[in-house]
Amino acid sequence: MQNASANALVAREAARPTPMADIQKIAQHMARLNVAALPRNYELFHEAIIGLNPGLAQDIAALGSQPQQAMLDELGVKYRLVGHCGLVGETSRNEASRMLRDVAERLAEGLRHKNAFARACSTILKSVSSHEDQSLAAFLSEVDYLSASLTAVLSAEMEIGAKLQEDIKALEVLERGISAMQSATAADKITGLANRIALNRVISELYEREEGAAGSALILVDIDNFAELKDRYGTQAGNKLLKKLAGLFRKSIKKNDFVARTEADEFAFLFSNVGMQDAMAIAERLRASVEDNLVFATSDKVNPDSLTISIGVALSADAATPGQLQANARVALFAAQSNPRQPVQAFGR
Repeated sequence: MQNASANALVAREAARPTPMADIQKIAQHMARLNVAALPRNYELFHEAIIGLNPGLAQDIAALGSQPQQAMLDELGVKYRLVGHCGLVGETSRNEASRMLRDVAERLAEGLRHKNAFARACSTILKSVSSHEDQSLAAFLSEVDYLSASLTAVLSAEMEIGAKLQEDIKALEVLERGISAMQSATAADKITGLANRIALNRVISELYEREEGAAGSALILVDIDNFAELKDRYGTQAGNKLLKKLAGLFRKSIKKNDFVARTEADEFAFLFSNVGMQDAMAIAERLRASVEDNLVFATSDKVNPDSLTISIGVALSADAATPGQLQANARVALFAAQSNPRQPVQAFGR
């Protein structure tokens, strides 16, 4: 029954619907299951229905109608969806903040015990020095009080120390969880490359450096007619092609360079220490490498389609901000897409 529901969830007509039709379809399915209209739930069902993810679709179907939000969130984390991983990261950070506040309170309590003991010591010393004729019984009484105060301090210290050890271990677990969530949200699920979130982070860091952003080049690569190729040959063939491209692109960069998959059919490169001449040469090599070595794998044994790409190049020296750099590269990419005879275009050239 669950498999049937999952199959029904991912069964799509051959023609791709419009984005508005996608939204309506997802909204209707969520309404049938009484799922809250939250952005992260929309992302979850979009991945299952529009993204044709049968594993996720089956897991959703297994929850039945009116699934609990916590269960949906667990699926989002399992399938590394950005919205859900971000939610977990935020929850982990909040939990870490709460634990640190508790630690601060316990340390303050320990300090209060120490201060009380110090005051007791001071009081007894003054008493002894000012009452030389003090009886032995009175003196022993004060010593007993001091001993009891010291015992209380040591007991509190041991309790605080044990609790701090527990908190440290818990914080380490939270830190690993936050790190895992950050890695998940910065990685593309299909290719394993960095994604747009990671690209934005790297470009922002580039502009925050003291020496500035000059000397880098952003290259955007778009697979021509990728949606049509996927419609013709299927999602699995499309994913296989993306993985092959990712492997090819990994070999095309050096240690200090960066590559990401930013959209369904788009990749981005950030090359350091290059001018426009070098960047254009790199872009041409990328184009030739893809078009000479990759074809779109078919399942119907007809002649495979040649794969072509369009490339836009922009220099960081021509952009004052990270957003402007990405906008310049996109303008160049649009120019390349509109002129198949010149599939590699540079911004402002």
